Amino acid sequence: MNQHIVFLHTSPAHIDTFDRLARASGPTLRVEHRVAASLLTEAQRVGADDPALVARIQATMLSAAITGAAIVVCTCSTIGGAAERTPTEGRFLATRIDRAMADRAVHLGPRILVVAALESTLGPTGALIRESAAARDVAVELEMLVAEGAWPHFMRDDREAYREAIVRTVQAYSGTATVVVLAQASMAPAANALQGLGVEVLSSPVLGVQNVLARLASGVDGE
Repeated sequence: MNQHIVFLHTSPAHIDTFDRLARASGPTLRVEHRVAASLLTEAQRVGADDPALVARIQATMLSAAITGAAIVVCTCSTIGGAAERTPTEGRFLATRIDRAMADRAVHLGPRILVVAALESTLGPTGALIRESAAARDVAVELEMLVAEGAWPHFMRDDREAYREAIVRTVQAYSGTATVVVLAQASMAPAANALQGLGVEVLSSPVLGVQNVLARLASGVDGE
């Protein structure tokens, strides 16, 4: 059975997190990482659905699989949709890390608050949640919220300030959400600080890696 996963990141900051989560499954797993920061930069400039950018994203996914991966996982929510649509011709499975999170959010809904540090992430994450809801024939209500001022902290590698900016944004929310979605993988540390919020706060790394490992264990070699 092919036990080879490649993670495609748009920041090297994610490597340690996903390496640790994946390797916890056992010593037989082969884990690789690819970083293509320019894909997110371009998505912020032209939009994640720009045809030329989509072509670049999918070419990067195909390149990531060249060493024989069974699964290539895009960890960036902004470009995840294009990555997941990569035509693989059955050679490997192309997926996105936040799909399991979206499925869980729909299960916990119906009132879902989506929080992002980048406004460009809100559209793709909202579309993913609506897709998950439609597949389950479930009605959901989405609210979108940007953690203002958080992203510059991430870009300066000030993780504590980044986390605190996200936490403050969520704590200041006065709506009636039944579940909170932290749209970007980089936001995961804020979920721990929000455990006393009274509703479940979801982030993508743990749920996504659990889903990927389950698919690998089931013998997925492509679609």
